Amino acid sequence: MDCLHSIYKTVTDINFEIHVVDNNSKDGSQMAVKKEFPDVKLIENEVNTGFAHANNQAFNIMRGRFAVLLNSDAVLKEHSIEKLLAFMTGTPRAGIAGVQLLNDDGSRQNSIDNFPSIETEIFNKNILRLFFPNKYPSKNRSYQEPIEVDSVIGACMIVRKEAMEEVGMFDEDYFIFLEETDWCFRMYKKGWKVYHVPDAEVFHLSGHSKKKNPWRSQIEYYKSLYKFFRKNRTTIVYLIVRILKPCKIFVNLILNISGNVITLFQTEGLRNRLLKYYKLFVWHLLMCPDSMGIQRTS
Repeated sequence: MDCLHSIYKTVTDINFEIHVVDNNSKDGSQMAVKKEFPDVKLIENEVNTGFAHANNQAFNIMRGRFAVLLNSDAVLKEHSIEKLLAFMTGTPRAGIAGVQLLNDDGSRQNSIDNFPSIETEIFNKNILRLFFPNKYPSKNRSYQEPIEVDSVIGACMIVRKEAMEEVGMFDEDYFIFLEETDWCFRMYKKGWKVYHVPDAEVFHLSGHSKKKNPWRSQIEYYKSLYKFFRKNRTTIVYLIVRILKPCKIFVNLILNISGNVITLFQTEGLRNRLLKYYKLFVWHLLMCPDSMGIQRTS
């Protein structure tokens, strides 16, 4: 509810409509929305259809020139939407723009991403950001002006309807993870630009669902990663990634086994990483079955 409250509190001089798509939540969210926000257009799905499909449902009935995607765990700061809208209005070739996401304490979250490539999958992204800061933007840098980027994080972003009509909506083959990256890549191929707008700030209580099922979330990420490479890169690059990633996971598994043995399995963080890499390695050994990961249950 904090998300919806923040919209009504901070967006005051703009005509807007709100669509809430509920993916079969079990916490009473639907009734709470109906009671507290009767003007909100609520779409209730009987199953968890995934991030892409849920957003597409709202896109299909939206009436405005712009759509703002806002996760339920995001809270707007003052004037964040006004700043996004002003930027988009003044930048006609901007198809998508994202905000600066913040943690509870006001520290910056990573709000920018690069298109997956062999480089990003072989090397540590922090190393790439250190040695190639212009190509690989980082949350550790303070940006004073909007910058053009490959992709933004989908917790809060604005998209131009004209660009959406040309490029299409989210690819619903992605259940969770990288939907927005794939979308930004398609925008890029059609000549639209993607920007990070640093002075539009939004609190993001990220990862609550991921923290409940960390290794399942990691499997879902790899499913989406392989989809991205298969769809958007050459066959050779896709095959290279499919070979290299399990090798990298195996190396990390061995290193984490060693680390846990040295610490006598007393460090929770090391134990969790070991479980993650073990599950990922088993998933690859089993030829990446869809049955592992986050289940699409009713």
